[in-house]
Amino acid sequence: MIVTLILAAEVAFWVVLGLGLSTRYLLRWRRTSTVLLVGLPTIDLVLFLLTLLDLRGGATASWTHALAASYLGFSIGYGPSLVRWADRHFLHRYAGGPKPPPTPKYGAERTRHEWLICRRTVVSAAITLTLITALRLLTDAPGGEVFTSWYWRLGLAAAINTAVAASYTIWPKQPPAAPQDAA
Repeated sequence: MIVTLILAAEVAFWVVLGLGLSTRYLLRWRRTSTVLLVGLPTIDLVLFLLTLLDLRGGATASWTHALAASYLGFSIGYGPSLVRWADRHFLHRYAGGPKPPPTPKYGAERTRHEWLICRRTVVSAAITLTLITALRLLTDAPGGEVFTSWYWRLGLAAAINTAVAASYTIWPKQPPAAPQDAA
């Protein structure tokens, strides 16, 4: 049941995002668009609440329950930046807006970019781990030990992302050297 709900939430997320951007740029309904885009995390909140009800109803805890919790964590950690990214690309492609700026490749801008991604990952992981802990504390579902592996996985993801960002701080990526003219 949870897998079906996850798939439905995933489809709903992209449909609502598409509707939000379409109503903003194609129909020029700014308020409707804002309501749709601000409501995106609600989809994942409903998924989490249904997951909680499933476990409270006697379901055995599985990795899919933790995955459902991670959707809400991802929505909060990465959602705003994902919506901004989609907004820029939709504006450019369908509404004649400027071409979105590329991801910075070098120097301090790239380092700043990596730390922003790191912050999103850490926020996403922390929220997901809090939600998984809530699932454990608010239910007495059998199989709750399956959630333990998520603590390690998300902690490892946050640690790796932090190490990558730190590496860009210590060794900033430099643009390639200009070729020397052979005389």
